[in-house]
Amino acid sequence: MASAGPVDVVLIGGGIMSATLGTLLQQLEPSWSISLYERLDAVAEESSNPWNNAGTGHAAFCELNYTPERPDGRIDIRSAIKVNEQFQISRQFWSHLVDSALVPEASAFVNSVPHMTFVRGAENVRYLRARHELLKDHPLFAGLEYSEDPRVIHRWAPLLIEGRRKDEPVAATRIEAGTDVDFGALTRVLIDRMVENGAELHLKSEVKGLRKDADGLWRVRVGGPGGSQEVSARFVFVGAGGWALKLLQKSRIPEARGYGVFPISGQFLRTDNPEVVRRHQAKVYGKASVGAPPMSVPHLDTRIVDGQASLMFGPYAGFSPKFLKKGSLLDLFLSVKPHNLIPMLAVAKDNINLVRYLIGEVLATRGKKFASLREFYPRAKRSDWRLIVAGQRAQVIKPDKRKGGVLQFGTEVIAAADGTIAGLLGASPGASTAAPIMFDLLKRCFPDRVSTWEPRLRKIVPTYGTLLSKAPERAEEVLEETARVLRLTA
Repeated sequence: MASAGPVDVVLIGGGIMSATLGTLLQQLEPSWSISLYERLDAVAEESSNPWNNAGTGHAAFCELNYTPERPDGRIDIRSAIKVNEQFQISRQFWSHLVDSALVPEASAFVNSVPHMTFVRGAENVRYLRARHELLKDHPLFAGLEYSEDPRVIHRWAPLLIEGRRKDEPVAATRIEAGTDVDFGALTRVLIDRMVENGAELHLKSEVKGLRKDADGLWRVRVGGPGGSQEVSARFVFVGAGGWALKLLQKSRIPEARGYGVFPISGQFLRTDNPEVVRRHQAKVYGKASVGAPPMSVPHLDTRIVDGQASLMFGPYAGFSPKFLKKGSLLDLFLSVKPHNLIPMLAVAKDNINLVRYLIGEVLATRGKKFASLREFYPRAKRSDWRLIVAGQRAQVIKPDKRKGGVLQFGTEVIAAADGTIAGLLGASPGASTAAPIMFDLLKRCFPDRVSTWEPRLRKIVPTYGTLLSKAPERAEEVLEETARVLRLTA
């Protein structure tokens, strides 16, 4: 069954990316028709679900993978500054949503939670001290504290210190301006507002095919409760998490050739014991094991979902061929094509440590997993914690002329040359940078309209097109204003 007429925008996948893009487009082009298709019976059930991620507002305050130490001993802070810049765009976008009453209450999805880094051992202490020296005077990292004193760290996060050997070298950084974000709650409220403003939401509707016709329109074949239908669209965004690659391959755009994804599953330990939760109010990140992907950096996190605080520790990485938590065991195998076989084999060859790490994680016993929690929280009681399954993450395998293929730990927008279709691959920092990712997508896919949209874009994000890292006074002003609107610690 074919649809009556073309839709201006089709969004595939009911997560934070589609919700952010749809919200922006309704602000910029309120007359455009939008249809969103989600294969499950509710939105925000995969990576945007709050229990499928750690909810960290990724600003590089605590995540050491954004400040790697080079072979010559220098610490590179460029990625940290870039991620923080991106997160400030998200904060401004969310502030606009609150100011415009598109979101009823900021605390429904974002809360102040200090961000900390905690390391053990003399070499790690040296690294963290040097990292702090490089970041502490940067305008986007104002307020970043450092201590090697167990008494100070105990005041910040007592569970980290109690029961630990007194002669063990430890160090920590802390910044009060960190956030916990419930991306599921934010996704749901944004999609609700989109529907109120005229968008159509189709649940239990799986996109089975994508084909571009001679008239320039995309034919989107959808299977749903009412049978199969075909929808015509002027623009398609594939925000389907790990399944984005499958759909981009179906579209046959040359820009998707050579790309693959490497799926990584995960688990967390979770406690809701109020006595334990009350004594740890922070997101504390450590240092990754050798060969571990950045998303597997151990962290002990405060999570606030539906107004209730819990603690999560993990993630424990593993391997599953599924591209989504509710995906298919055939996902990985069916994604292998002649054009991406060489990049995938090259990545397998160059990432033996990652494979070895994942095998170890898969084989780890419940006791071994709990022992890793005790490295963070020495007096943890097993009876307080239960294991939960987190979301699937699909790391980007990108074609590379020199190496054949590289495993990319980040996000990648793949867009057709004519801008009529685009999709997002990858994971961290992901949801935290949904707004800047979608701003960049608008530039790539609607270059003839961006100049017309620019005044409106500057109302949504006042610093649009500028770098706060190069304007300290402006950075302080923006941080204070977004903190006020979102009711966060400045």
